[in-house]
Amino acid sequence: MWFIAALIVGTGLTALAFWLRGKGFKFAWYEALIAVIGVALLLFGIQNYFGFTSEFESDAATTALLLMGIPALILLAVSGLLISRRNKTA
Repeated sequence: MWFIAALIVGTGLTALAFWLRGKGFKFAWYEALIAVIGVALLLFGIQNYFGFTSEFESDAATTALLLMGIPALILLAVSGLLISRRNKTA
């Protein structure tokens, strides 16, 4: 199941990158790398959440989701802000 989810996310990110390039958005390699790390960390947190809940460890599930989800969202926000600021000044 996670293989299919990874394929869908990878295809979506690739389509998003091509769409942004087609619209004239420019982004550096490190901005894309920050976004990919953020998405990977978010998927890892979600996978751990479902793994812990299947073992009936709700406290560990919540903690794992918070410890991995919040940094993932921060990385995604930083990447989005960097891309938007680069295109606003250009």
